[in-house]
Amino acid sequence: MVGHRFCLSLFFLLALAVTAFSTLEFSRDDFPPEFIFGSGTSAYQVEGAAFQDGRTPSIWDTFTHAGHAHGATGDIACDEYHKYKEDVRLMVETGLDAYRFSISWSRLIPYGRGPVNPKGLSYYNNLINELISHGIQPHVTLCHSDLPQALEDEYGGWLSRKILKDFTVYADVCFREFGDRVLYWTTVNEGNTFVSGGYDVGITPPQRCSTPFGNCTEGNSSSEPYIAAHHILLAHASVVKLYWKKYQNKQHGFIGINVFAMWFVPLTNTTEDIIATQRAQDFYLGWIFGALVFGDYPEIVKKRAGTRIPAFTIQESKQVKGSFDFIGINHYFTTYIKNNREMLKMDQRDFSADVAVDMIPIQDDSPPDQFSVLPWGLQQLLEYFKRVYGNPPIYIHENGQRTQRNSTLNDTGRVKYLQGYIGGLLDAVRNGSNVKGYFIWSFLDVLELLDGYESSYGLYYVDLDDPDLKRYPKLSAHWYSGFLKGRNITPDGPIEIQMNKTPLSDA
Repeated sequence: MVGHRFCLSLFFLLALAVTAFSTLEFSRDDFPPEFIFGSGTSAYQVEGAAFQDGRTPSIWDTFTHAGHAHGATGDIACDEYHKYKEDVRLMVETGLDAYRFSISWSRLIPYGRGPVNPKGLSYYNNLINELISHGIQPHVTLCHSDLPQALEDEYGGWLSRKILKDFTVYADVCFREFGDRVLYWTTVNEGNTFVSGGYDVGITPPQRCSTPFGNCTEGNSSSEPYIAAHHILLAHASVVKLYWKKYQNKQHGFIGINVFAMWFVPLTNTTEDIIATQRAQDFYLGWIFGALVFGDYPEIVKKRAGTRIPAFTIQESKQVKGSFDFIGINHYFTTYIKNNREMLKMDQRDFSADVAVDMIPIQDDSPPDQFSVLPWGLQQLLEYFKRVYGNPPIYIHENGQRTQRNSTLNDTGRVKYLQGYIGGLLDAVRNGSNVKGYFIWSFLDVLELLDGYESSYGLYYVDLDDPDLKRYPKLSAHWYSGFLKGRNITPDGPIEIQMNKTPLSDA
């Protein structure tokens, strides 16, 4: 036991020390030639046209129209539904290899099942063709938190096993219609945070929870997060099985799943905090990846959740185990973990109480509304995937800096963040991490789930007061474009320039 604690302590001390060895000077040519750089959005956050051409509401529409997301909605958003050609032109000017986006299930199949909507089909064909014709790879997510409201109303969405069939049929349509041009498929975005936010504390769609864990009209925080995640895993495995059996040999593509992945560091070197940190890893990562890699949930998760977490049958375990060609990771920050003894003692428990930790932000000199620049956290996260999960192929699907919207086009904080994390990623790749690509979140200033249009992550500012929703490049767009086009990145960082509202090609 002493040796085990010593190894854990040493591992986390190394995690804290690795920042001293981060790459400071690098260029795109330092990455493998086949490494992909891109940026991304998702359907509800960027498309708009929410009630046009046959699209029906998703659970995200219902959530925002109930007054959440600070009163903002995606009814218009960035109107990429009508402006996709302009946006693809900006992607070309920026120098992206790939664009990650999602398909709106309720635009393609309006009621979740049944006939395909011809206008929805036409839109995604047009977008994909526009990307391909300009040399940009489409990376497509099938469900980005926007389950059709019709399925939520009919049988409770992800809480019912009926979702397995409907999601598989929907995926079949996407593979059949788009798979000749789309080679990279992600089934579900951030399944772990989707269920914890939507079914535990109720702060995201479909806004289900129970007291004392949240304030919702219906739900059960103790069991529903585990049930929904279980069905997400089974539905994912069903879709992967379909793709591998019916499409992969003809289309030669790849399929995976995505999770939100923080890196955790013990607040102190005490045994309690070290064990609590591993418990957090098991719940936030092992909950999904333990099942995918080993065919079952981590022992601590099963022990803490007890009968509240469904068990895999032998056949389900075999189908879930290994059901991916790659793993998608959304990583933004690293946080301290402190053991919470009181939560461990609670009789009534939800997911958070099962984890029983306090998360304490790690501060650097970044403004309080921005994420700290801690690229060593990403490096250690990738080392963890090497050590625990066998170093699977990984795409960094989201990584980016939050700022207040409309603050400035001269977003030096975002540039500092991107420079640090891309340099740290290069160190991880050089150290053997099997990372295949990196996508900045987000390409445009989109509707954000929790705070609407009050924060931004975009490389491009979208003027919501302009009837044409004109796009303007920020300093970060210029920086990323320069990096993608071969500029050497030095320790001195970017030169601060006063940005005017000019197109990227004219700046």
